[in-house]
Amino acid sequence: MNEVPLFSSFKIKSKSFRNRIVLSPMCQYKAKDGVISDWHFQHYSRFAFSGLGAAFVEATGVSPDGRIGHGCTGIWSDSHVEGLSKVAKIFNEYNCLSGIQLAHAGRKASYLRPWDGASPITENDKVEPAWQTIGPSAIPINNSSPVPKEMTVEDINKVREDFKKAAQRADKAGFDIIEIHGAHGYLLHSFFSPLSNQRNDLYGGNFENRIRFAMEIIADIKSVWPDNKPLFYRLSSIDAPGQGANLEDNIMLAKSLKSVGVDVIDCSSGGITGSPVLTKSKIIPGFQVPYSEKIKKDAEISSMAVGAIISADQANEIISNKRADLVAMGRELLADTQWVYKAATYFNLENAKDYLPDSYSFYLSRRDEYLDRAAKPA
Repeated sequence: MNEVPLFSSFKIKSKSFRNRIVLSPMCQYKAKDGVISDWHFQHYSRFAFSGLGAAFVEATGVSPDGRIGHGCTGIWSDSHVEGLSKVAKIFNEYNCLSGIQLAHAGRKASYLRPWDGASPITENDKVEPAWQTIGPSAIPINNSSPVPKEMTVEDINKVREDFKKAAQRADKAGFDIIEIHGAHGYLLHSFFSPLSNQRNDLYGGNFENRIRFAMEIIADIKSVWPDNKPLFYRLSSIDAPGQGANLEDNIMLAKSLKSVGVDVIDCSSGGITGSPVLTKSKIIPGFQVPYSEKIKKDAEISSMAVGAIISADQANEIISNKRADLVAMGRELLADTQWVYKAATYFNLENAKDYLPDSYSFYLSRRDEYLDRAAKPA
């Protein structure tokens, strides 16, 4: 079999990725009171048998007020476990490691769905009402956003307990990996960024204080999460050019996260003052890969690159040149759920058909073998 770094295995603790390609968490906003729906089973099934090394369930609220908005998946109740366990089982049945992203949206909670404008829910909305948001300081995202309630130590301890219980439920549901969402301006990121954290107690001010909340949550999760299962952390590698936390700050954060048992850093960026998803700025393929490369090298920790990773050659170059250990893809996989199979055939892998179920690989392999693409249509 040809040796292609993108399709090499990668082991973290007891879990082995059959290749380096991962489905990035993508919010669907199709849940009811946090309970996943038939949409999720259909959505995630598309990826479960598409040949991925691992796949993540979207940002999942550890509490009702931790959701980005109505429609977000939840894991604050035992009633959520049954549906989530079905998704984890779907992934695992097809040799795809199952991951779940645990999140609290903080001051970016109580928002409308992206296709409805991604703006704060107003008090006029009675069908899906707004709720009080929380944050490290009473600083709104911008002038059109509500002022969050500054969290007390009691509030902080409650969120810690919410993350701990969420991790227990994630394990009970059968997930292989937890990713803690510490990016995009959500709660943990807002504690880390000096733009949103102006506290003068143990949770604000210097670097050690601003990472304290995240470090405590990691310790709480590790007290209940099996030692043989990986723990990922998504961070925003920079807040904004010339503002807030920069790349060097995040390298220090990555080193601290490694010291308490985080296995992989998922290297995203931005979001502290707006939405990284709805940005109108043009991006280039792999625009965040340099962050992954720098954090991997300087913090000496495994990293995952994400952000406009499109072609097979591009993804393979990232792994070949050790710019990341894993590549996470979202919208590209939405556009083409057979991306992995196509990449495997592009590299002429002898086992390309093994990345699909027999009922798919039989037909697609014959299509590839016998279709004369150069011939003119009859």
